[in-house]
Amino acid sequence: MSRALIEELGGIVGSAQVLVEAHDCAPYLTDWRGRYSGKALCVVRPGDTEEVSRVVAACATAGVAIVPQGGNTGLVGGATPCGPARHPQGEVLVSLVRLNRIRAIDLDNNTMTVEAGCILQQVQEAAAAAGRLFPLSLAAEGSATIGGNLSTNAGGVQVLRYGNMRELTLGLEVVLADGRIWNGLRGLRKDNTGYDLKHLFIGAEGTLGLITAAVLKLFPLPRARATAWVAVRDPAAAVKLLGLLRASCGERVSAFEIIGRPALALVLKHIPGTRDPLAAAYDWQVLLELTDTQEEDSLSASLEAVLAAEAESGSVLDAVLAQSVTQAQMLWRLRESISEAQKIDGLSIKHDVSMPISRIAEFIARADALLVQTYPGLRIVCFGHIGDGNLHYNPSKPTAQENAPFIAASAAVNRMVHDLAVELGGSISAEHGLGQLKRDEIARYKSQVEMDMMRAIKRALDPGNLMNPGKVL
Repeated sequence: MSRALIEELGGIVGSAQVLVEAHDCAPYLTDWRGRYSGKALCVVRPGDTEEVSRVVAACATAGVAIVPQGGNTGLVGGATPCGPARHPQGEVLVSLVRLNRIRAIDLDNNTMTVEAGCILQQVQEAAAAAGRLFPLSLAAEGSATIGGNLSTNAGGVQVLRYGNMRELTLGLEVVLADGRIWNGLRGLRKDNTGYDLKHLFIGAEGTLGLITAAVLKLFPLPRARATAWVAVRDPAAAVKLLGLLRASCGERVSAFEIIGRPALALVLKHIPGTRDPLAAAYDWQVLLELTDTQEEDSLSASLEAVLAAEAESGSVLDAVLAQSVTQAQMLWRLRESISEAQKIDGLSIKHDVSMPISRIAEFIARADALLVQTYPGLRIVCFGHIGDGNLHYNPSKPTAQENAPFIAASAAVNRMVHDLAVELGGSISAEHGLGQLKRDEIARYKSQVEMDMMRAIKRALDPGNLMNPGKVL
């Protein structure tokens, strides 16, 4: 069966686009963190939506599971095969990176139609060349694909102003589990004709169908930018500062990131060419950015006025405002290098939690106290998108010898962190998805009604359970 299927797939996409040798498949079979590795019958790289449709139909007929993959930058094992232990018949990994065309830009409608394999940075640059902004921005934007961004409902650093991928998407093209193509590529902001089907597939991690293209929203290109690195007294002071900025500057506040000292220390240790922006080492700092289509002087003046007032109150301890694009890029490099620095330093127990912004300071204080009391000597790397209530909360021990037994306690640590996040009205996954990492964990936190509805949707759209099985549910 497997040999016949591989030959059939080669007839659809060309034999050169069906990888079967171990060394050719290897880059696709391990996730970015190196936590999950799997096996696949083959890796298939279709070149257009019609080929994706025929590949899916062939796999459906053969009863073989499909694992979709974009840039393979995910953090929860959602794009990695589960392997023969879970799927004895094997899985076909469908890489969508060859679907990399920008199909159309409609400036009057402020939309761009792109294929799922487009790299996020490619989309950003194409929008900028047309005098527009596509605002999704995240550390992996040089390798993450739009399909992966959609499948995980990616957020990034500008959710505060522009929203996550759900808010940035008007229409989708999707290959369903039986190979049929749903063409929902509509650039409409109003379409009240029944269920909004695109939202079933955004955030579904490829478990309901394969997204092959999308209509994305574009925005005016900012012409003024004010970027600041600010030391704050504590997380509560950061939340207060955010509220004051939004009250005085409104939607011009486009990014507001919190960074704990351990996170910055890892970047300074492992990432060449980085340095602390401030003269002293502070426990908590914020990286914030205001953007506008108007002149830069008024933007900087508004920011400076708020920071000066908070400095007098003692909430702001120090600050530096970027004086050039290069300086702003250097500040953002510190924030965007945290995950890479952590990967270099070693394993940690990663959490991607969200909660109401008003509960962030309480969460950090209570989680820190609980974990440090239970596991003395812990190092907690805490950072994230405080502007939309999303924290990356990653504890570890500072040495490899101490860290191994701590990592072995992941289940207990996850329970502490996740229980607290949900108690405070939060979620155990803000932007990374569930994948394999939180597939079983989610059943503890969603109601039976929610789980029943999710399973009903899965059965309706994928009755054979062949679309990325073993993920999400």
